[in-house]
Amino acid sequence: MTVYLNYINGRWTEPRSGKYTDNINPATGEVLGQAAVGTEEDVAEAVAAAKAAFAKWRKVPAPRRAEILYRVGELLRERKEDLARKMTQEMGKVLPEARGDVQEGIDMAYYMAGEGRRLLGHTTPAEMPDKFAMAVREPIGVVAAITPWNFPLAIPTWKIMPALVAGNTVVFKPATDTPWLAYELVKIFEEAGLPPGVLNLVYGPGGTVGEALLHHPDVHLISFTGSVESGKHVNQVAGAQLKRVHLELGGKNAVIVMDDADLDLVEQAVIWSAFGTTGQRCTATSRLLVHEAVYDEVVERLAARAAKLRLGNGLDPQTDVGPLINGRAVEKVAYYVNVGREEGARLVVGGQPATEGELARGFFFQPTIFADVTPAMRIANEEIFGPVLAVMKIRSLEEAIEINNSVQYGLSSSIFTRDVRNAFVAMRDLATGICYVNHGTIGAEIHLPFGGMRATGNGHREAGQAALEVYTEWKAVYVDFSGRLQRAQIDEVKIDNLG
Repeated sequence: MTVYLNYINGRWTEPRSGKYTDNINPATGEVLGQAAVGTEEDVAEAVAAAKAAFAKWRKVPAPRRAEILYRVGELLRERKEDLARKMTQEMGKVLPEARGDVQEGIDMAYYMAGEGRRLLGHTTPAEMPDKFAMAVREPIGVVAAITPWNFPLAIPTWKIMPALVAGNTVVFKPATDTPWLAYELVKIFEEAGLPPGVLNLVYGPGGTVGEALLHHPDVHLISFTGSVESGKHVNQVAGAQLKRVHLELGGKNAVIVMDDADLDLVEQAVIWSAFGTTGQRCTATSRLLVHEAVYDEVVERLAARAAKLRLGNGLDPQTDVGPLINGRAVEKVAYYVNVGREEGARLVVGGQPATEGELARGFFFQPTIFADVTPAMRIANEEIFGPVLAVMKIRSLEEAIEINNSVQYGLSSSIFTRDVRNAFVAMRDLATGICYVNHGTIGAEIHLPFGGMRATGNGHREAGQAALEVYTEWKAVYVDFSGRLQRAQIDEVKIDNLG
């Protein structure tokens, strides 16, 4: 059985608590390993190591820092299948999705390594003669990367890669449900030659390890992905200390289906977007806004398709939908299904935990669809984070856009239409950070900004060049080579007569 130790200043260390927690396969109940339970003392040691390493790491030329990321990308690529299989065992997503999770990490490694030869600033004309003006990026310092369990490799790379290439050092706190992939990722960084102290790993609960990172005076930036409630707490605590805070929070994403949509494509895309990763994505489709002209047909198609989805172990190639992450998640989904019933929504398929046969060993829930949902219902507004789809009837695109924008979240949205005007109106008016045309709400490419509006975050973005705005400060630099005192905005600059 693997024991996942903390990684501090280049050494794998036992936690000060002497305690460990079991890492459970959510499909089978099997114990995969044991993870350290970190303490405030472990965090203090990790932050001290990161702070000491920062003084040297920030001075390593960015192209040299990037070379390590390239090696990380190569190692991830070589071990993709092994990492994917471990991920499926640890958090349940089916194997093809786990491969995609690892591929995002590979893509991010290569992309951010390329930024090591850019990290673009800008030059600009100065107001005075014989003077040069430019702006350059500077690293911020020690970064706390606090990540969720649903993308246990991709999301850590979204945070760690740009932080490191920009010259920061990192203390990484992964979710308690997914210690294995964090262990494998940090081992790869170690093998790639990352100096001691530049990346540190501390396991443990948010109430202990997370809180210690939020309060530590030498942590300069908190990058957090999780729930809105936890994000508000992070913002309040860290913001009060003037730390930089980057939040990626929840979603209540909607697909709009117009009367001219390709319904075969709608069926495929919505099933994938609603029930991929068992609905445990911040970008999952949880609302479906269907034009009244095709409403009944769409509901019938989706119900028939969802009823045929096969639940099981994600390593089985016959499995369509894996387990939820743990028993608490099953209880939460069951609670919201009861809420939907009580609110008067029509349950058309699913609605129960799946406990027959081998499924009884894990945390499974039937893919669930509610029809005749109204915008005021809780299941149309609150993030469930499970395999539940709420279908609403619309009469126009304008009504659909209004419903889409009415919730507190603003991460991802989608429209299915053959009408170019409808597509461009939706692209203009849907108030989300991601917008798709003729595709579901899930999926992203790492060279574009990822993030949302309103309660989905605090305005920052992950991925693409936008991520560097999170992990860098701007420094304006002026070089006056005139040999005399020149006072911008005060001294008059005389222009010679060139005629």
